[in-house]
Amino acid sequence: MQNLPYGSWPSPIDAALAAAHDGHPEFVGFVGDEAWWTEPRPAEGGRRTLVRRRADGTEEPVLPAPWNVRSRVIEYGGQPWAGEMRPEGPFVVFVNFADQRLYAYEPDAPDARPRPLTPVSPVGGGLRWVDPRLRPELGEVWCVLEEFTGEGPTDVRRVVAAVPLDGSAAQDGDAVRELTDGSHRFVTGPRLSPDGAQAAWLAWDHPRMPWDGTELILADVTEHGILRGVRSVAGGPEESIAQADWTSDGTLLYASDRTGWWNLYRLGEDTPVCPREEEFGGPLWKIGYRWFAPLESGLVAVVHGRGATALGILDPETGEVVDAAGPWTEFTPTLDAHGSRIVGVAASPRSAYEVVELDARTGRARVIGAGHADPVDPAHYPEPQIRTFTGPAGREVHAHIYPPHHPDHVAPGDELPPYVVWAHGGPTGRAPLVLDLEIAYFTSRGIGVAEVNYGGSAGHGREYRNRLREQWGIVDVEDCAAVALALAEEGTADRRRLAIRGGSAGGWTAAASLTSTDVYACGTILYPVLDLSEWGSGETHDFESQYLETLIGPLAEVPGRYVERSPSERADRITAPFLLLQGLDDVICPPAQCERFLARLARSTGRRVPHAYLTFEGEGHGFRRADTMVRALEAELSLYAQVFGLHPPGVPTLHLTAPEEPVPAPTGSAPPIVESTQ
Repeated sequence: MQNLPYGSWPSPIDAALAAAHDGHPEFVGFVGDEAWWTEPRPAEGGRRTLVRRRADGTEEPVLPAPWNVRSRVIEYGGQPWAGEMRPEGPFVVFVNFADQRLYAYEPDAPDARPRPLTPVSPVGGGLRWVDPRLRPELGEVWCVLEEFTGEGPTDVRRVVAAVPLDGSAAQDGDAVRELTDGSHRFVTGPRLSPDGAQAAWLAWDHPRMPWDGTELILADVTEHGILRGVRSVAGGPEESIAQADWTSDGTLLYASDRTGWWNLYRLGEDTPVCPREEEFGGPLWKIGYRWFAPLESGLVAVVHGRGATALGILDPETGEVVDAAGPWTEFTPTLDAHGSRIVGVAASPRSAYEVVELDARTGRARVIGAGHADPVDPAHYPEPQIRTFTGPAGREVHAHIYPPHHPDHVAPGDELPPYVVWAHGGPTGRAPLVLDLEIAYFTSRGIGVAEVNYGGSAGHGREYRNRLREQWGIVDVEDCAAVALALAEEGTADRRRLAIRGGSAGGWTAAASLTSTDVYACGTILYPVLDLSEWGSGETHDFESQYLETLIGPLAEVPGRYVERSPSERADRITAPFLLLQGLDDVICPPAQCERFLARLARSTGRRVPHAYLTFEGEGHGFRRADTMVRALEAELSLYAQVFGLHPPGVPTLHLTAPEEPVPAPTGSAPPIVESTQ
């Protein structure tokens, strides 16, 4: 064991390795007896491919580059494919990211190539599709249609629609049948009852987000595929229904948080099937998320938990849940069932996300796809701790602590380690306790990481989520600071070497923390919200365009609050060095937010704050390309090295503006960009 200062430990986990293992499988499903899913390809421009696992156990990608199976509906997308097994082989429909068209594909056919099912629209963001369900008896696929009616981000309508499978709508949009009237701003794809006589879906409207309040919509389906008698049967403004699906006997099952926790209910019954103070649902950030999947036997596969998730088998008659045995401690909201087989995606602190199959008859669970393989000796992985801290007013704050860890190195006994507080996105999201090589990139070099599930995070009930109502920029900032300071006070972290880091809503929390507290010596801000007034009045996409009505308050009533809390309005208060990272194609948190922040910083008098601004062409909200992720990680580590006095070997030096350097004057609306990666 060798003594070396924190931050200077040599590590086999470099930025390229972390980038290569970024992302995970999503949207599992069965095509006949075969399990299929989508999988990231960071080295191929960040695209997602469709993967099939044949009956003989072989695993292969279905679509080569440049095909990218990913929807842009509500910008975060959702279930992008559906399939069935025909005598001649699998038949699938999928959304291609580049043009957002639906395509049909028969991979086993001679000279197979995808053929378009939907047209291209020249208006706004065009026509987009998500959450497809095949209706072969009608020769159609039913899904959600998102149509832009103008050039503005909120000039959009969404309906449930039927697309012909014969390709007749590829050049003629009038061939698409709209099944609903667009009376709701947001809808999910329909779920058909076993006899095909009824369809159910979810709907909600501005200013609610789906975790605030949704409605369960039910309709009768005629033999010609027409929806009749459309009515709301559950949910409301203060009740979030996260998912609905049919059991094999024709019972409609749904996940509602009417008790303060997402529990499962049968339609027409007021008592949960399994009443527990834990979640059987979650925030519907992507359309088509599934936390439960009914089995033919009448049992139900469920992803459930409190602060973490397990895969279990629920007997709805007794309310008993039997969890799958295995090393996994986190299951994502994607499930499908076929016979007694259940397929999902799971991970643990020692393994990345992999595709897992559970046999409900035997209870046996096994990895069937994207299997984890240690790219380095797992002795270099962090050893996380689940902690609960005390925040202001005695409130609980949940966090995962990743102390510095290396099998061959320790720091001198009198040295305390630097720590970086990670604020997750959302903000209605959650940081799962799983192996993340980006975290290991830092911990294996001697830098601790604290992931904070601040008030407002999912996984701990509605009351915990609601802590952030009208308190964004206060509760999240206070909770992150409480964890950071507690680590310092207990002697776990060096008080002088604390940093904060976050992306999207976490980028907001990081920026708000740097402009309103003196807790941190520096920070990393990724694709953030910085200017509330502009973001809340037309500068973001439709899905979140009124999110601030609950996070901050009604803009018409409290406009001063929007100004007061915005980091862009308080840029003159920032004293700590920072790194700002931004995708130039981001329509959720556009570059203009960063540009105004930096311009206002440049206009502040009396000092110059060391900082760097890196921009990336071809990247949207969240980085997906390997080269981008490598550059971003290395720049972040270099920031900490310079501010904390660390000496990590082999890391390129990030140029920060020095205090005595003049900041270039902005040209037009352009910001004082210190460094740009194109």
